[in-house]
Amino acid sequence: MSFLNKILDTKKEEVNTLRKSFSLNSFKESEYFSKPSISLKTVLRHNDRLGIISEIKKASPSKGILKEDFDHLEIAKKYIKNETDAISILTDRNYFKGDIQFLSDIAAIKTVPLLRKDFILDEYQIFEAKASGADAILLIAEALFKEQITELTAAAKECGLEVLLEIHSSSQLDKIDFDKNDLIGINNRNLDSFEVNLNTTLELAKIIPSDVTLVSESGLNTYDDLRKIKSSSINAVLVGEHFMRSESIEKSFKEFKEWCKF
Repeated sequence: MSFLNKILDTKKEEVNTLRKSFSLNSFKESEYFSKPSISLKTVLRHNDRLGIISEIKKASPSKGILKEDFDHLEIAKKYIKNETDAISILTDRNYFKGDIQFLSDIAAIKTVPLLRKDFILDEYQIFEAKASGADAILLIAEALFKEQITELTAAAKECGLEVLLEIHSSSQLDKIDFDKNDLIGINNRNLDSFEVNLNTTLELAKIIPSDVTLVSESGLNTYDDLRKIKSSSINAVLVGEHFMRSESIEKSFKEFKEWCKF
């Protein structure tokens, strides 16, 4: 069994518990559910630099704990203070040490769009995301059938959420209707081997329609990494481990933002 399939099996159990514990209508009672979302797609496009989605990520399956003195709210405040374009929040507990409560806590102070990053398989997770203050959700094409992508994208739209649809290889392109999914993340990390290759972004960017907003994800740590990404049609980057491992998130973010300038 691949590691991705192991994660998905765990997630299916979580979804079953979620469905037993809540109704879709119960999510609508949240104070966040009726509030308008902030557009993720809109904030990521700049004329003078790459857009930045800064990630809050306590741990990863391949590298363990990334930040010992982890405080999700303080990290979010630093990102917001230094004018990140958006914040990605890991909410998976078992493999990334995240929590849906992180999203709710940060939603109370947000001034930028929040992306719920998780392994989303069911509309209940989407309604939960909206009820917790998300503005967008991540869908992983590698984990879903074409019909699921269509259905979950429609469910997100019903909730007023945008979708960042993540791909890793050209084999997943035939699952995508780019008229409905025009915000695409290209993950440079193979979800089975966890190997990172920035050429994944460069190759896929060439064959995705030019009017699609593209986000490069994973393995972006140096000026040279950003220079390589800027040579493509990428609009934005999603960065987590680089900031989590730094001694000063604020200093690291300011430096990284300079690297993102065209």
